[in-house]
Amino acid sequence: MISLETFADLANTELGPFADKPTTLTPGQKEASAVLWTSADDRTKIGVWECTPGHFTADRTAAGEYCHIISGSATLTNADGSGSRDIGPGDLLVLPQGWQGEWVLHSHMRKLFVISASPVG
Repeated sequence: MISLETFADLANTELGPFADKPTTLTPGQKEASAVLWTSADDRTKIGVWECTPGHFTADRTAAGEYCHIISGSATLTNADGSGSRDIGPGDLLVLPQGWQGEWVLHSHMRKLFVISASPVG
């Protein structure tokens, strides 16, 4: 039987404790998250993430990410400097598998994320 699940009020979903952001370029930057759902094959995860302002690197070589921005604003730049995008509340950001780059959070951000890895092989 396939389960039908819903998750309400993502702006107020409880997250885990804030911890240092591992890929930060801004000392003291913190993040927290909560995974809401994981697929049976463990290749797809859906959750809520929050982070304090600052600058960090991101690597999506293992899995793509789709982000719906709930609050906050940021600028993302491709690792090779070929382009950048400003994002804010209500925006949907697509980071295809293979993307690498940097985020600059201008304000405290909360997003819904879907991380999806293509099958290996």
